[in-house]
Amino acid sequence: MKLDVSGLRAGYGSATILDGIDFRVEDHGALAIVGRNGMGKSTLLKAVMGYLKPSRGIVSVAERDVTGWPTYRITRLGVSYAAQEKSLFGELTVDENLSVGKGRRCPTEVRDEVIGYFPVLGQRLRQKAGTLSGGEQKMLTLAKALVAVPDLLVLDEVSDGLGPAVITQVGIALRGLRERHGCTILMVEQNLDLSLEVADRVAVLKLGSLIFEKPTTEAGLHEMLVTQLAP
Repeated sequence: MKLDVSGLRAGYGSATILDGIDFRVEDHGALAIVGRNGMGKSTLLKAVMGYLKPSRGIVSVAERDVTGWPTYRITRLGVSYAAQEKSLFGELTVDENLSVGKGRRCPTEVRDEVIGYFPVLGQRLRQKAGTLSGGEQKMLTLAKALVAVPDLLVLDEVSDGLGPAVITQVGIALRGLRERHGCTILMVEQNLDLSLEVADRVAVLKLGSLIFEKPTTEAGLHEMLVTQLAP
């Protein structure tokens, strides 16, 4: 599922956070957007997902203009969103949260595949989500998005609060989703190693504008990104 964003401008009240954002994620492709805190990364995803109405520009999903659509209509197109804020039902068990996430798009083998990426969730299927640790809740938030088997997966700081071993599993899970199920990915991420591992292209967002975009195969890219992200 292709995603196109053109001339996007968005903010809160009179404050403009994003101005003139242009990018494209090709069908089955993956774009990572990196940047320091406060640069507008989460605002960008909220504008894409319909939580924030842009003041200008176009958001197109599968060549359909969805600018200003409510979030539920966008998700019905086959879009799944793992927000930085954990979107779980705390009084439901891990298993019940996964069941809510999967809907009718997820066969049993995909659910088992996703749980296999995060074994700790498999050990806590009957435990209420609200009693999990912060890192476990973050894993469940991601797993809940993955079991939807989305055509487009939108991720906001998925590595935040996770240890190195779990971040490695996240990379494996995201690559598996792309390779086996043809998912397109847009991810906002602070972890450069994870970004370069999962994405085809990486872009830097600075003060509300995309200032840098390169293929992840480019030699010396990690060093270039460190320079771009320096204060």
